[in-house]
Amino acid sequence: MARLNVKPTRMELTKLKHRLVVSKRGHKLLKDKQDELMRQFIELIRKNNALREAVEGRLVEGMKSFVLAKATLEEAFIEELVAIPPQSVSLDLQEKNIMSVYVPEMHFTVKDETEESDFKYGYLNSNSEIDDSVEQISSVLNELLELTEIEKTCQLLADEIEKTRRRVNALEYRLIQITKRRLLAKVARSLFDLILLIP
Repeated sequence: MARLNVKPTRMELTKLKHRLVVSKRGHKLLKDKQDELMRQFIELIRKNNALREAVEGRLVEGMKSFVLAKATLEEAFIEELVAIPPQSVSLDLQEKNIMSVYVPEMHFTVKDETEESDFKYGYLNSNSEIDDSVEQISSVLNELLELTEIEKTCQLLADEIEKTRRRVNALEYRLIQITKRRLLAKVARSLFDLILLIP
């Protein structure tokens, strides 16, 4: 255990008492922040899991149809089909403050490059599985982009929770404990001095 250097003055005792009060207040504020961050994080994780299951289910169905279509179609036809996308996505990125954590708030705009949003391909070379695949994968785009925003928010909140947890622990187990020991040493020294003064 480290030796504490405590000056035996009333001013030092007042400073230590004030430091202890401020440390306890800061600890309480950080603990409250950590609890609220955890509540927000758990809420977002639940939303993320539900959305992820829905998106993955629809993507799996779309990929099953795509595999069936790919088995019966020529590779060149499929490459030609997806070479030029019929839509483009533009992103408007803003920041939102959650408990002093700036998380992205993404607004997506899907623009059709052509007059029609469907892929251009002939019915002679295609089959119904490719139609199902294109429809299912295209319909999941908005949810997939929303999932991106939620996952990035969860990642940033997790980092902030870790930082806050470290600060809370440093205050609780380091600064407050050292300040209490210094106060006790100061009080003990004062008592010892008083005992020596009594004849």
